[in-house]
Amino acid sequence: MSKQVKIGLPKGSLQNSTFDLFNRAGFDVQLSNRSFFPSIDDPELEGVMFRAQEMSRYVEDGVIDMGITGKDWICENGSDVVEVCELMYSKATTRPTHWVLAVPNEGKIEKVEDLEGGIVATELINVTKKYFAEKKVNVKVEFSWGATEVKARLLDGIVELTETGSSLRANNLKIIDTLMTSTTRLIANKQAWEDDFKREKIESIAMLLQGAIEGRAKVGLKMNLPAEKLEAALAILPSEKSPTVNELADKRFLALEVVLEESAARDLIPKLKRAGASGIFTYPLNQVIP
Repeated sequence: MSKQVKIGLPKGSLQNSTFDLFNRAGFDVQLSNRSFFPSIDDPELEGVMFRAQEMSRYVEDGVIDMGITGKDWICENGSDVVEVCELMYSKATTRPTHWVLAVPNEGKIEKVEDLEGGIVATELINVTKKYFAEKKVNVKVEFSWGATEVKARLLDGIVELTETGSSLRANNLKIIDTLMTSTTRLIANKQAWEDDFKREKIESIAMLLQGAIEGRAKVGLKMNLPAEKLEAALAILPSEKSPTVNELADKRFLALEVVLEESAARDLIPKLKRAGASGIFTYPLNQVIP
């Protein structure tokens, strides 16, 4: 049997976006109904599903060699692990998530100190207790099993995770402070990190996943243009980009290709067309490895 690295993939809100990320990185990851063991088309990888909240504990204990979880849960669990890299993706956006202290809009609480003697519900117990201790505000922190927004009006406030703030606004809640900002991390067990085979495998996966994230926001842009129009086209492209330029069979024309942000392409295409380019097209990129 070949050597293997055990990897934990997050079950729950990050599951679909994580599977999509791995697929973009070149891995075929499949999970059958009610199974906790995904199949991965790489004989050197053995996958298992864990909730992000518990992932760092299993990595620290060596149950798995590596895993994907949020910085928030590493802090909450106080886990001693290797943070291999940051992976800027989440369930809805590519922005970081925020743990915020929120209270009802119609209430009298305007600042943290107004919660003195109150009760706050959250899933992030340890981080929240530390936060209030540092603020020197005496608050009872209760564990919430979900639907935390509902409890904001039954208790005095909540500490809740948000990406866009839409759920808080929908529940007529206001944010009075941010406890921490979190992004997704690829983490490794310290003993696994010292193993040459496992470390190389973990680093390779980190490279491919980061490349997939980088490629998600970029496109390839290709076009033909008369040779005498090359300088005009280059002047339009972002100065930090260095396009590939090839001669065509007809020496009067050139093919130009460049990788850039998808949002930049939509602005540049009309300008390039006016500068003499033709046959312009874009194509998606699965990975961009710097």
